[in-house]
Amino acid sequence: MRKELYFGFAIMAMILIGVAIALPAPAEMTNGHLGLLMLSLVVVAIMLGFPTAFTLMGMGVIFTYLAYDGNIQHTLDLMVQSTYKVMTNDVLISVPLFVFMGYLVERANLIEKLFKSLHLSMARLPGALGVATLVTCAIFATATGIVGAVVTLMGLLAMPSMMKAGYDTKMAAGVITAGGCLGILIPPSVLLIVYGATAGVSVVQLYAGAFFPGLMLAGLYIAYVIIRAKINPKCAPPLSEEDRRVPLTPVLASLKNTYGTSRAVSALVNGLKGRREGHLSTAQVANQLFIAMLPALFAAFILGLVYASITAPKDPGVDTSGLVSFGSEFQSSEGNSYSFDLAEPAVEESGLAEPAGAEPSESVAAPAPVDPAPVAEPVTSQASEATPAESIPASKNFWISLAVVVAVLLFYYSRLSFERLEVFKMLLSSFFPLAFLILAVLGSIVFGFATPSEAAAVGAFGGLLLAAAYRQLNFGVLRESSFLTAKTTAMVCWLFVGSSIFSAAFALLGGQELVENWVLSLGLTPLEFLLLSQVIIFLLGWPLEWTEIIVIFMPIFIPLLPYFDVDPLFFGLLVALNLQTAFLSPPVAMAAFYLKGVSPPGVTLNQIFMGMIPFMFIQIFAMFILYVFPQIGMWLPGVLYR
Repeated sequence: MRKELYFGFAIMAMILIGVAIALPAPAEMTNGHLGLLMLSLVVVAIMLGFPTAFTLMGMGVIFTYLAYDGNIQHTLDLMVQSTYKVMTNDVLISVPLFVFMGYLVERANLIEKLFKSLHLSMARLPGALGVATLVTCAIFATATGIVGAVVTLMGLLAMPSMMKAGYDTKMAAGVITAGGCLGILIPPSVLLIVYGATAGVSVVQLYAGAFFPGLMLAGLYIAYVIIRAKINPKCAPPLSEEDRRVPLTPVLASLKNTYGTSRAVSALVNGLKGRREGHLSTAQVANQLFIAMLPALFAAFILGLVYASITAPKDPGVDTSGLVSFGSEFQSSEGNSYSFDLAEPAVEESGLAEPAGAEPSESVAAPAPVDPAPVAEPVTSQASEATPAESIPASKNFWISLAVVVAVLLFYYSRLSFERLEVFKMLLSSFFPLAFLILAVLGSIVFGFATPSEAAAVGAFGGLLLAAAYRQLNFGVLRESSFLTAKTTAMVCWLFVGSSIFSAAFALLGGQELVENWVLSLGLTPLEFLLLSQVIIFLLGWPLEWTEIIVIFMPIFIPLLPYFDVDPLFFGLLVALNLQTAFLSPPVAMAAFYLKGVSPPGVTLNQIFMGMIPFMFIQIFAMFILYVFPQIGMWLPGVLYR
């Protein structure tokens, strides 16, 4: 503790010396320089361990008082207005609901069943335990979004299993820490909600944009584990036959003994006809056959819906061209008017800060006069003529898709043994309920059926149902989940209040203008600006939490984006990827300390750090891919909302 204190004071002295050198002489000092001094003092105070929210509020009030030349009334007015602006932001309603859903899912004991079923289903893959760990982390991180919880639980569950299987310690540690950090990026991420509220970006569009980058990053992790296990099997040995063995239920064991075949479907059909051991009833065999046929029934249901939508008669008299693109405008409390998509209500679009670079717009211009006479008949005729032509390729694509699905199902059922059917039943009780909850929440948000707040409420209710279904719902679980949710939500809300007061003081002192003038004077290209900003965020990720980086430094970066023609949505995706990198970068990688606290004896912090480094480089490579191919993150929001 004493060493850490000395280290903090040394950093504080270095920063203050640097600020003193950079600041001009007292005669030339302006309020903008006071703003930079305030920013430096906030960072130093946080690094020394002072509470972030109250440090932001305290520094903001003190320097606002200086900016107003000692006018206490104006200072208190600004503090109250900033606080009121934050607490009336409806976007923040989704934070406690998503957090509550995560804590309930965490306490439903799904993680152990999920890991075991995925581990058995991927037993033939190189590095099967590592791949199963990454997939489990991705799913669980999606449900919780809490890095510490995912890393801790997977450290308790997967680390001993991988060590027992002979995995390299560094490999096992890297897989768990990297997989646990996926919750920062993959929706429904609390980070994206906080960034959207801070930057004035639609949370719905952020969720849609982060979907494919999150899958890309998880896919890169899995590919790395498989390739490395294939090249060097000693670091990730294959599972033994004993570990692959799946105990059968009495019904399946009886049918296997009766027919002596490995094909489960044919044995179940024959058992349904009547040739079976005496203690088996027809209902038991029919139940197992129904479970085995669930993939085929689900595929038939989905294809039936698609076929019905394709063959549904179209009314040629209805012109839906006006529904393709539409928008509206709203007026902020400051009197500025902004346009937005109707993919979600306007209240979800408004954030703590105005959209970067937004300018007050003039009154909406009236549409140009259109002569309806020559337009009416051609629209109808074109619609009636285009319908048959469009149905031909749609039908052709449908039949091609049907043939592919049938071929996949035939291959699946030809390989379906009793053991694989047992693994499928394990997945059915652990993976699919959680996956259905996640897809229902994300699907309702991404496709515009519900706002993030409404979808979060559905997710919280779904978490209650899951906990009840697995007989884990009791007063103790509800009390603990509610307490932790209130604690996390209070932290986030106080951070927002402190950030709002701090940002208002920083802008009042002219610090933002000073930073903008300095950055613009450098003559940076958009690429150079992105590199500079991401390097700064990466370095800040060592001593600071992501919440502090978002609420303190994003209001400084966001106003600069229009000067370099950078989309705030794209910038937010890069920041989310970058903050994952910061979680895995020594010497202050929080994921490493979470894992160290629950690791088996003999696992050192240096081994965990060494295991995290390859995954950190994979994240940097993912950022490079996202920059070179921005449509990975921008395509889905563009299709759905623009």
